Amino acid sequence: METGKERLVILGAAESGVGTALLGQQQGWEVFVSDGGTIKENFKEDLLRHGIDFEENRHSSDQILNASCIVKSPGISDKMAIVKEVRAAGIEVCSEIEFGFRYKGDSKIIAITGSNGKSTTTKLTYHILKQADYDVAMVGNIGYSFARQIAEHPCKWYVMEVSSFQLDDIHRFRPDVAVLLNITPDHLDRYDYKFENYVASKFRITENQVATDYFIVNKDDKAIQEYLTTHSTHAKKIYFTMDENNKEREGGHISDSRLFIQYDGETLDMSIHDLAIKGKHNQINTMAAGISARIAGIRKEKIRESFVGFEGLEHRLEYVATVRGVEFINDSKATNVNSVWYALESMTKPVILIMGGQDKGNDYSEILELVKEKVKAIVCMGLDNKPIHDSFDDVTETIIDTQNATDAVLAAYSLAENGDVVLLAPACASFDVFKNFEDRGKQFKEAVRNL
Repeated sequence: METGKERLVILGAAESGVGTALLGQQQGWEVFVSDGGTIKENFKEDLLRHGIDFEENRHSSDQILNASCIVKSPGISDKMAIVKEVRAAGIEVCSEIEFGFRYKGDSKIIAITGSNGKSTTTKLTYHILKQADYDVAMVGNIGYSFARQIAEHPCKWYVMEVSSFQLDDIHRFRPDVAVLLNITPDHLDRYDYKFENYVASKFRITENQVATDYFIVNKDDKAIQEYLTTHSTHAKKIYFTMDENNKEREGGHISDSRLFIQYDGETLDMSIHDLAIKGKHNQINTMAAGISARIAGIRKEKIRESFVGFEGLEHRLEYVATVRGVEFINDSKATNVNSVWYALESMTKPVILIMGGQDKGNDYSEILELVKEKVKAIVCMGLDNKPIHDSFDDVTETIIDTQNATDAVLAAYSLAENGDVVLLAPACASFDVFKNFEDRGKQFKEAVRNL
């Protein structure tokens, strides 16, 4: 991809698309942005302020098919008519992280992916580097887009949350440290409902890595380990595991309620009870972040301090309030079944579970035993609750249907007793009723505060 007045066309004008437009213009491209919907005001202002040509509420073939390169926003599926036209025309298509990578200079990248936990792990890794006074930015699915950060405030280090959609259109993108937390069925509608396609997409994070790079991998994840039996990586693999009998000379493991991270001849050893974020899933996230930070050159004492002082993410097992002895937890970010498994696994009180939304072909069987063991009642919150009823009517005595956050919270509160916990862990996307999972979480919290 050469610079000059070649034509860069960007499909989608949200954070990644507008970030790409700014970087493309800065690097001398003729830039055009096309969005099939209405462009949000803040993004439109960015484009107008920089004099970048754009269209909204349509995709004009004549403006798009004369591109030298097309950057497709991660939310745009290959099944869309305009993308099919672009592919048929043989125009190069790349993702925003790929485009940004080509202008990153000699900066270093820690890229984190997985079906669950990637936002928390990204934020924790960034927190450690920031506390160690590194010149670092948090980019990708969390924070600014990678391309915008390079255009407006380039750094020496980037900690990046990466989705499978972003990895689908990479060509040369190569992180210095790649982290793969776990792989469970998610977004299968984008992968022809074939789990193996989704797994392959996640593994693209390491496909361009070389022997001097690092690939940090969950040794306990069945899908990851199965894939590694038939596929190799050039990077140095470092494992983390919850199984003390499975530990390696280098990596992370948990033993007797203590967390160990071994790297470069040093061992970080601390009690899991001293970690700021709780639950087994967060021990996994913490090990991955800690190993990444050690590879980045940060001393174990500084990492330990960061583990103790870290504040978790909003909408991720976030304590909201206790009302007359009933605790309310917001895990709106639990948009797939495996996330709900982790949430329920960390609960120690009887649960009233609020779930539902836009079902992505969920298989609820993996949480049936936990629901039997821990859940007193389910409150559905969505337009189509049939999949939840089909899965849990024989398991849970009480299932109530609601269609908004206020009614769901009121129903859950009426079912709860002193000492119970009301857990919002939807297992579904939010787009049937809410703008996004943040909107869902905020409405849930507001409804709790109004009790």
